[in-house]
Amino acid sequence: MTLTTPAGSPAATGDTPVLSVRDLRVTFPSEAGPVEAVRGIGFDLLPGRTLGIVGESGSGKSATAMAVMGLLPPAAELRGRVLLGGQDLIGLGDKELSAVRGNSIGMVFQDPLSALTPIFSVGRLLSDALRVHQDLTKRAAWEQAVELLDLVGIPDPRGRAKSFPHEFSGGMRQRVVIAMAIANKPSVLVADEPTTALDVTVQAQILDVLRLAQKETGAGLVLITHDLGVVAGHADDIAVMYAGRFVERAGVDELFGRPAMPYTARLLAAVPTVDSGVHRPLVPIGGEPPALVDLPGGCPFAGRCAVARDECRAEEPELREITGHGHVACLRADEIADGTLDPAGRTGTDGAPDGAPDGAPDGAPDGAPDGAGTAVAGDVVLRVEDLVKTFPVTKGALLKRRVGTLHAVNRVSFELRAGETLGLVGESGSGKTTTLLEVLRLKQPEGGRIEIAGTDVATAGSGARVRELRQDVQIVMQDPLGALNPRLPVFQLLAEPLRATGRDRESIRARIHELLTLVGLDASVSGRFPAALSGGQRQRVGIARALATEPKLLALDEPLSALDVSVQAGVIKMLARLKRELGLAYLVVAHDLAVVRYISDRIAVMYLGHIVETGDTGTIFADPKHPYTRALLSAIPVPDPRRERARERVVLRGEQPSATRPPAGCVFVDRCPLYRLADEEVRRRCRTERPEPTAVAGRPGHQYACHAV
Repeated sequence: MTLTTPAGSPAATGDTPVLSVRDLRVTFPSEAGPVEAVRGIGFDLLPGRTLGIVGESGSGKSATAMAVMGLLPPAAELRGRVLLGGQDLIGLGDKELSAVRGNSIGMVFQDPLSALTPIFSVGRLLSDALRVHQDLTKRAAWEQAVELLDLVGIPDPRGRAKSFPHEFSGGMRQRVVIAMAIANKPSVLVADEPTTALDVTVQAQILDVLRLAQKETGAGLVLITHDLGVVAGHADDIAVMYAGRFVERAGVDELFGRPAMPYTARLLAAVPTVDSGVHRPLVPIGGEPPALVDLPGGCPFAGRCAVARDECRAEEPELREITGHGHVACLRADEIADGTLDPAGRTGTDGAPDGAPDGAPDGAPDGAPDGAGTAVAGDVVLRVEDLVKTFPVTKGALLKRRVGTLHAVNRVSFELRAGETLGLVGESGSGKTTTLLEVLRLKQPEGGRIEIAGTDVATAGSGARVRELRQDVQIVMQDPLGALNPRLPVFQLLAEPLRATGRDRESIRARIHELLTLVGLDASVSGRFPAALSGGQRQRVGIARALATEPKLLALDEPLSALDVSVQAGVIKMLARLKRELGLAYLVVAHDLAVVRYISDRIAVMYLGHIVETGDTGTIFADPKHPYTRALLSAIPVPDPRRERARERVVLRGEQPSATRPPAGCVFVDRCPLYRLADEEVRRRCRTERPEPTAVAGRPGHQYACHAV
């Protein structure tokens, strides 16, 4: 059935679907048996419309995209119909599909670097994409390639057409991929997580480019993402996937206004928000998605659903139409739609359903936010003063010579107290992780001073004192699977740091049991290997390992970026509980300000190695002073269609300049929207003078570094 146009949305540009999918099924072989990744989905896509497909990892979103594009591996079994302009793509050979891909249907991949051939210039890549499907001379194709680069916002398109993919930033590479996708004016665009690997400011730019590309071609767009804020602002219709099927399909306003499927409601309840709306507590989804091998009967979500009944476990519900809403696969959809049943199963004053994920007692006290603003600061655990870190830029293969200096961190200062969380935020290349690693080195910094638990690391002296400090400072890595030894079970992973501190066998066993309880894991997990754990469980093991030596400071490097939003919520609540119970100090590096809002008490905004604004989390979000902070906050998608589409955004121009040649004055001057509006005297100061931190009157601890504010 054709997806209905929600009220208030622009009218579709045609009534005939450009893409029709019917009963699509994708099965992959495995040792455990056939994996039914996609189980009978269908939809129609109209010209100029955007269908957003959302869901947790493993729900079948990307498998759907690959099936539509004909890019599944040979071992996959594909059934159903994919009609593109009346032609069924299922069963076509590679030669026939090659004539369609890039011509009638284009794709924007998640990782632009792997999607672009590294040995050809971007101009050559675009020219080849044009000449494969059009009768063009090399010169004409090159001119069209330059025009495409200009269309997607590449500065100096004629000059940059000669550059290679590795010479572009991540955002610029994704612009090139979009240019390739629209080169031949396809009728359908498929974008598979097009902004996942990008900074929030770059994400906003790419989404604008994607909207422009759709407008130029008039194509229907299938937008696959895990970010509900992205689909809220850019989709006309939304399909929610779970266990290989659509479980809810509706217009964007209807779905966000009143979700009728418990899974959709729980997804929305787990999403952190950054806008001026109510700071509500996060509600994690308990349990794990089912394995798609020999699925049991009944609704696949029944085991995690707060409102499931016995009949829900007997037979899997079909997707059926709900008057005034859309299509929902839930036996209780009518009760939810008429408002007599809360799909999230909220029963308490804190808005949380009964139960906690993985058995973890992670609920915050009633009325308290999830970790932010609840800390009672204690003694100073970490003090950083005028920290400087540079790296040499060298040339030559055998005889290397220094040709420049990369200024990674420049005069960074802050302090962190027990029971407090400081979030370091900013775009990639701003110096966040370098600052964190300098703290973890426990050695005299290149410039400035680092003090941990009252000890200056430069004067720690003996190896014994350094080992003591090492126990006081631990790190939780971004990728839990890469951070844990795959050859060791959880028990041995947790025992390693305990043995290093000289503990005996009995105390190690007792401490491991205590650690698993702290992070909300069952004792049975101790015998399993990392590969047998879910992403959320692996991150909990990583946190338990970091807590083994009873540290005073935890450094968390993008601790939630690899997790689904439903899992993120549980880990956020657990981190807040651990901080309260153990009096820990957290130094968090993150690019997702929505997450930072929920876990940080204070925020330091970094740009090109400098801290440009600091303050309490509530103050920074309510009244940001620095134009860069305003741009960061305005670029974060809000999971509410009306607020997301109505609010004003500050979209930064260009790219962050190279840290090898930072501006002489304010490091943000090249991209600053206030600089373009300032008078000549202020502009002169911005170009020539490095701004000093300025305190905000009546806001203790709130400082910004800007001449133009």
